[in-house]
Amino acid sequence: MQAVLSLYRTTIGRKVAMAVTGALYLGFVLAHMLGHLIAFAGSEAYNAYAAALQANAGLVWTVRVVLLAAIVIHVASAISLVKANAAARPVAYAGGRKDVRTTAAAKTMRFGGIFLLFFLVYHILHFTVGVAHTDFVKGDVFGNMVTAFQNPLVTGVYLLAMAALYLHLSHGTWSFLQTLGFGGPDEDDPRKKVAMAFSVVVTLGFVSVPVAILTGIIS
Repeated sequence: MQAVLSLYRTTIGRKVAMAVTGALYLGFVLAHMLGHLIAFAGSEAYNAYAAALQANAGLVWTVRVVLLAAIVIHVASAISLVKANAAARPVAYAGGRKDVRTTAAAKTMRFGGIFLLFFLVYHILHFTVGVAHTDFVKGDVFGNMVTAFQNPLVTGVYLLAMAALYLHLSHGTWSFLQTLGFGGPDEDDPRKKVAMAFSVVVTLGFVSVPVAILTGIIS
């Protein structure tokens, strides 16, 4: 344990911590998206899927605790690295810093991450607890989802969050692969293609359901 703490105090250690905890969330969002797509099979299939999860309360709570710990470590590591980076160069670049090779995804990681944290809280209050859902019916997971996404405002907020998720995933997946040493030189980096493909698939999977509900394909 002491060795782990000593490693975490280093910049490399905190980057590895961000990569590992980020990988846990990559796995979670993929699994969550695949489960989300069961909505296309209808209410019985989707509610049966939800009931199967609720029947395994021990597994569900274990996953929740692990994910909560992971997000705390991830956020704490990110804040620590930002502070360390600022402390390493307390004087600004003359004429401003020009990030020639940076991307929109990289630039929005901090603010996008904060937005996703707030959205996560809202998402739990909306679909899990039900206090943010005016027509919430306990046990009717499919019905709650349909009544929620029939509201254009709710769907709009969700789609905005998915846009933020796409940006966060595209840079985060590439960064995760880079930190753990996968990939090749910058000129022909397969990690960027993998990150892009993963992010597009997950985002489109999530977006497809609320759009299908709003347009009447799922009802």
